[in-house]
Amino acid sequence: MSVLRVSEEVREALASGKPIVALESTVIAHGLPRPRNLETALAMEAAVRREGAIPATVAVIGGEPVVGLSRAQLELLASSNDVVKVSRRDFAPVLARKLTGATTVAGSLIVAVQAGIKVFATGGIGGVHRGAEETFDISADLFELSRAPLAVVCAGAKSILDLPKTLELLETLGVPLIGWQTSEFPAFYSRTSGLCLEHRVENADQAAAVFHAQNALGLPSAVVFCNPPPEASALSSAEVESLLEKALRSTAQHKVSGKELTPFLLSELTKTSAGRTLQANVDLLLNNAKVAAQIAVAISG
Repeated sequence: MSVLRVSEEVREALASGKPIVALESTVIAHGLPRPRNLETALAMEAAVRREGAIPATVAVIGGEPVVGLSRAQLELLASSNDVVKVSRRDFAPVLARKLTGATTVAGSLIVAVQAGIKVFATGGIGGVHRGAEETFDISADLFELSRAPLAVVCAGAKSILDLPKTLELLETLGVPLIGWQTSEFPAFYSRTSGLCLEHRVENADQAAAVFHAQNALGLPSAVVFCNPPPEASALSSAEVESLLEKALRSTAQHKVSGKELTPFLLSELTKTSAGRTLQANVDLLLNNAKVAAQIAVAISG
C-alpha cells in the first residue's frame, strides 16, 4: 500500500529494528463509549511503551492510511460522529472520497503488513456469528488472519459469536491458535469457553519461537495468541450467556444487523451488566497490549 503515511517515530523504529505493536482503531471510534475510548487508547499505547515497544495505532485520516497516530488524531477518532468503519472492502472508496475511518482487525492487519510491522494487538477477533448458517454473517477478520503473517494477541473471540464454528473455520483456514498460559480458548469477557486449544506458550520467548518457526516455513497466516482476560474483572461464562440472551432479544426487536450488530450488542451488554462488561473490555485491551509488546520485544531480540 504505497499511500501509507507512517509517523516519524514508527518509521525510525522500523528502520532500526525496534519492536513495534500495531493497534486497531475501531475500538476507539465504535467499540467504547466516550470518554473511555480515548482514555483506553492512550492507556494501551502507554502499556506498549512500558514493555519497551513502540505503539502504532492504525487508522485512515482524510483519505490516507496512517500508521502511528498523533494525540490529535486519536482525539479526532474518539470524538467525531462521522468516522467510518474500514475493512478490506472499504479501503478504496474511503481513500477515494478522502474520508476518515477507523480500521477493524482485518483493516488494521492489512496496513500493518504493508508497513512491515510484525505484532498486532486487539481485544477480541471477529468470527462466525450465531445463525450464520442462515445469514452467512462471518467476519472478514478470519480470512485476513489467514493471509497476514503477524503475531496477533487477542482475548479469543467475542462472546456474542458462535465460538465452536469460529474455531472450526480458523482451523480450515490454517490459522494456528496458541494459548497464552492457557489450554482453553478464552471468550473475551470470560476466561473459559469449554473449547480446548491444541497448543500453548508460557512466555514471550516461547511465543517468539513459534512466530519465527511459522515464518521460516513460509506459511502466510497469522499466529494468534489467545490471552485470557484478567481474572479480577472477567465474568463467568454462565453470566455472560445470560446477559447475551437479553441483548440478542433486544437486537431482534430493533432489527439490528450487519456491521451495526457488534457495537449494538456490546452496548446492550454494558447496560445490562451495570458496566461490568465495559470494565472487562478495557482491562483485557490493556492486558493484550502489554503481552503483545512483550512478544514484540522477544521477536526483535
